[in-house]
Amino acid sequence: MAGALSHRQFQHQPPSSFSRLLLLLTLLPLTLASIAFVLQWRGGVTDPLTRWSPDQPQFPGMSFTDSTPSRRTSDCTNPLSQSLNPSFPYFRDWNFDFSPHLSPKICVTTSTSAGLEQTLPWIFYHKVIGVSSFLLFVEGKAALPNVTRVLESIPGVKVVFRTRELEEQQAKSRIWNETWLASFFYKPCNYELFVKQSLNMEMAIVMARDSGMDWIIHLDTDELMHPAGTPEYSLRQLLADVPGNVDMVIFPNYESSVERDDIREPFSEVSMFKKNYDHLPKDVYFGNYKESTRGNPNYFLTYGNGKSAARIQDHLRPNGAHRWHNYMKTPKEIKLEEAAVLHYTYTKFSDLTSRRDRCGCKPTKEDVKRCFMLDFDRSAFIIASTATEEEMLQWYRERIVWTDKALNTRLIRKGILTRIYAPMIIIQSLRESGVFSSVIAKATQTNLSKEKFLKSVDSSNSTRNSRSDMFSSRKFDAGRLSQATGRRILKVIDDSLPSAIPPLSPPNYDHADLIT
Repeated sequence: MAGALSHRQFQHQPPSSFSRLLLLLTLLPLTLASIAFVLQWRGGVTDPLTRWSPDQPQFPGMSFTDSTPSRRTSDCTNPLSQSLNPSFPYFRDWNFDFSPHLSPKICVTTSTSAGLEQTLPWIFYHKVIGVSSFLLFVEGKAALPNVTRVLESIPGVKVVFRTRELEEQQAKSRIWNETWLASFFYKPCNYELFVKQSLNMEMAIVMARDSGMDWIIHLDTDELMHPAGTPEYSLRQLLADVPGNVDMVIFPNYESSVERDDIREPFSEVSMFKKNYDHLPKDVYFGNYKESTRGNPNYFLTYGNGKSAARIQDHLRPNGAHRWHNYMKTPKEIKLEEAAVLHYTYTKFSDLTSRRDRCGCKPTKEDVKRCFMLDFDRSAFIIASTATEEEMLQWYRERIVWTDKALNTRLIRKGILTRIYAPMIIIQSLRESGVFSSVIAKATQTNLSKEKFLKSVDSSNSTRNSRSDMFSSRKFDAGRLSQATGRRILKVIDDSLPSAIPPLSPPNYDHADLIT
């Protein structure tokens, strides 16, 4: 009797909590699987295994507006326009207005007449790698109101017009009474530009120091810094690691090696560069010298002595466009083993005629020596001044364009040539994200004050149309400046100062036995 009662009580016990949990674990996966099936059948879920398959080349941060995007003609004519290629939206509406607490603060200064198609990529690329401030000494096309309006709207950019007041101020510079730049005075073309750059650099030192900058670099707008050797590809990190007792950092330059004669946007289309002598073993450099020059006067088409960054300090002065110096001491300098300056020289066929049009020298072997410092510039000027367009194009292809793929591959394997993609990727990403077009659009929509706008117009007009009223490095108006006549006979203050370092060609084959 007791056994039967016990059996009935066991049969009527409610299910245990373990049984309920087991039932829940059984039903939950089935329910989730059913929901996933329904959503995928309706097109609401992308299979993670096929998301990045070869049939769907889409990565995080990339979006397509059309499954078969086509390149618009306007993209070719306007290198600042937004393309239909995959976009990287990380930079959109980013002002690049860096925190004042970032250190070190780097200033880049330049003297330019380039338009926005060149200066905007140049500025924003250097912002990405850590440059804080830009001092742009503008004239020509760069001084036009619609150009300067855009430049002045960019945080960290200071535009300096080449006005009569500026040149009067520079005419009083102590540089004119010193000997280190004297051999470049009163000469045309490249020599005049070299003096102008030095005077602008002198003013830039004061302006950079007043704004709290730590380092200053002089670059042309056809040059990009290449901070190789840092994990973050950061110029700021590169200079932050420089020992405190170092005054100047030398960046050897690499020279662009174009592979086509129809380059339109060098920063986005050129990836092959010829390495500097300083970054090559001596036997590799001289062992491949003749093959690398391809009949040109030197290993590089233009200069080969790099550019430099200087720590801003007392008594700092320029020493030509490539170096800095100090009035009170010999600067301690180091030369970087990986980082470089990328020089995009003669990358477009039109560069031949544009350089010709900026100089009024006669196309003779004797006269071009007065105007140009480097042999290739002299040859290019003569060709551009005397040859037909067909002859110029043939000369350009033979001397500048690297069309021999077998030779290119051989020199890449030997280390003479190298591929560098980082600047190309950064600038293409900036363009595709709409950074350049948005800057132009915002500057156009911004209502500048009437006074500021008229000032920019007057400045650009004085640059273009009033050259006779302005001073230059080789011609002065003695009626306006009483010191001009006296300055022609240099009053030497200190003849112990080292001479300015001009653009120099790399070592040639004749120097092989002299270099240890």
